[in-house]
Amino acid sequence: MDFETPEKVKIITGMIDEFVDRELIPLEPEFLNRSFRDLLPLLEEKRDMVKKMELWAPNHPAEYGGMGLNLVEHAFVSESLGRTPLGHYVFGCQAPDAGNIEILYLYGTAEQKETYLKPLVDGKIRSCFSMTEVELPGSNPTMMDTTAVRDGDAYVINGQKWYTSSSDGAEFAIVMAKTNPDAPPYLQASMIIVPCDTPGFNQIRNIPVMGEAGSDYFGHGEILYQSCRVPRKNLLGPEGQGFVIAQQRLGPGRIHHCMRWLGICKRSFDLMCKRAAERIMAPDGKTLATKQIIQAWIAECAAEIQAARLMTLNAAWKIETLGAKEAREDISLIKFFVAGVMQNVVDKALQVHGGLGMTDDIIIPYFYRHERASRIYDGADEVHKMSVSKRILRGYEGRKAT
Repeated sequence: MDFETPEKVKIITGMIDEFVDRELIPLEPEFLNRSFRDLLPLLEEKRDMVKKMELWAPNHPAEYGGMGLNLVEHAFVSESLGRTPLGHYVFGCQAPDAGNIEILYLYGTAEQKETYLKPLVDGKIRSCFSMTEVELPGSNPTMMDTTAVRDGDAYVINGQKWYTSSSDGAEFAIVMAKTNPDAPPYLQASMIIVPCDTPGFNQIRNIPVMGEAGSDYFGHGEILYQSCRVPRKNLLGPEGQGFVIAQQRLGPGRIHHCMRWLGICKRSFDLMCKRAAERIMAPDGKTLATKQIIQAWIAECAAEIQAARLMTLNAAWKIETLGAKEAREDISLIKFFVAGVMQNVVDKALQVHGGLGMTDDIIIPYFYRHERASRIYDGADEVHKMSVSKRILRGYEGRKAT
């Protein structure tokens, strides 16, 4: 791949970095100490500013009002936006809407695109993705108990989901449910659009995550589907193709996550270095041994971030040029590697800040609490390691050691 950043991307990320520094990072104290719903009027003002700058929805189709950036181009954008928890939301490219937009664009009917895709890209509504279940591993989308049974011109959905992120305040959910239980495992599930005001769609709670339940977009819903009836025209893509669609959604989605995590790394690393320069490395600072330990952390973190960034850009390039199937190994590698790098960088940044690092006076504890899940969702680290090692070892079958 070409390691030169395209000039267009340099201009775009330059504008985004300036906006993030000037308009979003100053909002973080309010974000950390108030309900997200309380901030919505102010965030809508920021979103309007982004639209006027023609930076709205960078990775979404141009024909629907986005910028139409490809995966590699958006990787750079996602890194810049990831420096603050507000970045992706304010620029209209936040998960889970980003993934839902992608599959609606690829598989939606003309009616589904008019009803759901257009207002979603425009930021007029939000959505959620309802796949993970309480009693079954979310890392295996072939395993689920939620059913969608045909009844005339409708599907009747029953089941329990959780970690349906952003369901609080969403207009609709895309639900993974078994429609063909007698088919082979990879052909049993389908994706179905369920408006959130449908009778039988019951949001039980926003799940507390390390002491925070969150609200609105930053909530993680537990949903109970009880005889939830939707028309069969709400089927997204062919029946029984839910697993295939999910894999197409998750591949590029992991690029988005990894570049967002690298934005978190960059922000945490900057804060760590500033703290070290101001306090730890000052002439009247700590002992020589302490300084040397922190200097080693800084060097190690810088190397890990650079490696993670290059791996992620290479995976994005492979998806763009060869397709997600050919990039499966690279996608698995970055999923666990970048998540581990982020956790290490955030932890070291917190440690360097000492007591301040445990307070919500700075953003690092928020990253520490909320991004630990990165090693679990979209497939636990252990699952990705097992999967990629199996593929690697297949290439050695039948080969003798020399």
